[in-house]
Amino acid sequence: MAKRVVPEAARRRRRPTKQGQVLTHQLILETALRMLREHGAAGLTARRLGLALGADASTVYRYFRGMDDLILAIADELFGHAMAGWRPTGDWRADLRDLGLRIHHAYLAHPQAAVLTASRVTGRSNEVATDETILGILRGAGFPDADAVRIYHAFIDQSLAFSILDAATLALPKVARETDEEVWRETYARLPARTHPHIAATAPLLVACMNDSAYPTALDMLLSSASAQLRGGERP
Repeated sequence: MAKRVVPEAARRRRRPTKQGQVLTHQLILETALRMLREHGAAGLTARRLGLALGADASTVYRYFRGMDDLILAIADELFGHAMAGWRPTGDWRADLRDLGLRIHHAYLAHPQAAVLTASRVTGRSNEVATDETILGILRGAGFPDADAVRIYHAFIDQSLAFSILDAATLALPKVARETDEEVWRETYARLPARTHPHIAATAPLLVACMNDSAYPTALDMLLSSASAQLRGGERP
């Protein structure tokens, strides 16, 4: 059975931890993000988190119902990072592009956390606020509700899918990542036109772009499609 979470005011430690800090929900989240960045998902356990905080592992369960509850809180925290300081300009396409890039950037800033959380649905405040903002932009631009939901669905899934893909690359050991990147120069760029005419013809372009994320391009294509629909009144 899930443990009962004690209200914030009641669960605060009466004395500092061994590191001289008073435990808070936010401090635990920040420490968990740091541990994910340094040790990956396998390194994030209640025991290790307690050690990093200078507290007993059981203390974590006064703030979270379990480790999965902590993972959902981390997922919501990343949405909070993406939305921090964001202000609408009134240009729906520019605003959605900015939000998409912010979500992508927030996840790539914490690649191990991104791989662990991007497929989760939290229903928590930052995630809900982000969804409300995106739908508000689309409805405010004049999209009918059914189309607003359809475009929102494609927009958020695309943002998170590329976040997982690109974060997984960043989470690789440095040697593995560099080896993968070298394949475009050492294999694809050397294929002969006799056997691989299309790859050979485009090899310089492939080498120049394939180690970068395609997310900005994919995002622009999605927004161009939505913009054409709005102008023409037809579903692309």
